[in-house]
Amino acid sequence: MRAAQIAELGKPPDSVETEGGGAVEILAVALNPLDLAIAAGRFYGGHPPLPYVPGCEAVGRLDGKRMYLFGEGRGIGRDGFLAEGVEFPAALAVPVPEGVDDAVAATCGIAGIAGWLPLAERAPVRPGDRVLVLGATGTVGSIALQVARVLGAERVVAAGRDPDRLERARELGADATVALDGDGLSERLREAAGAEGPTLVIDALWGEPAQAAVEAAAPGARIVHLGQSAGPEATFRSASVRGKRLSILGHSNFALSTDESKQAYLDVVEHVAAGRIVIDVETFSLDEVGAAWKAQASGSKAVVSL
Repeated sequence: MRAAQIAELGKPPDSVETEGGGAVEILAVALNPLDLAIAAGRFYGGHPPLPYVPGCEAVGRLDGKRMYLFGEGRGIGRDGFLAEGVEFPAALAVPVPEGVDDAVAATCGIAGIAGWLPLAERAPVRPGDRVLVLGATGTVGSIALQVARVLGAERVVAAGRDPDRLERARELGADATVALDGDGLSERLREAAGAEGPTLVIDALWGEPAQAAVEAAAPGARIVHLGQSAGPEATFRSASVRGKRLSILGHSNFALSTDESKQAYLDVVEHVAAGRIVIDVETFSLDEVGAAWKAQASGSKAVVSL
């Protein structure tokens, strides 16, 4: 059986011949920042014993049906899905509907759920909401800005660092974009959102962008935090949080039950199948897994097709 394998922490995987396999034929594996963090030895939960097969989520064929696969510690505490075949319990697999190809269906899980639930359940979009997405140039942020539009936000602002991806955010429905470099960030975020500033902030960055968003936020705004790409710490002025009565809420996919994860996946993939949410992916073969790893590290959404 062919598989990708991490032989040494800090180095990308190689395509190898290995033993094993299983009843599930793997069709596509979506790479995530989580996979890279585990392989680099940066993940707080550790890593599987070396050498190991990476990949925390996949789409595979089980009993003739396409299924989304996530769980059992795959790719986190034990060998993952980046192999031609694996064993996986049918009870944890989620059916993939027609109309969504394998590569895109694989990305509707980790990134899709993180982009969906903060706006659909953690701090549901309200009529008149002005939504600011910090990190809108990443896959989670790109999904989040489209979810905000789908759920009826009055205005959506995309903030990020990559000019080309900010332009793509406009194509996907953002009303305005803000570059995260330069001076006067909080003022620029407030002006882009309009009125008194954003009423709902989706934050995949933390650090300085989150600090600026607190200053820019409208009174009574909700801030949902789900990532720390810009840094693990942020310092807020007490007066801003208290005076504007801000709500700062956390989201983690790891905190979800199996049933919650399944339902969220189905919600996301339904919108993708209907064309209401578009997920940009870059596909690679198993022989190109090193290039896929590099693309994911550079900010693309890489999917390995088997």
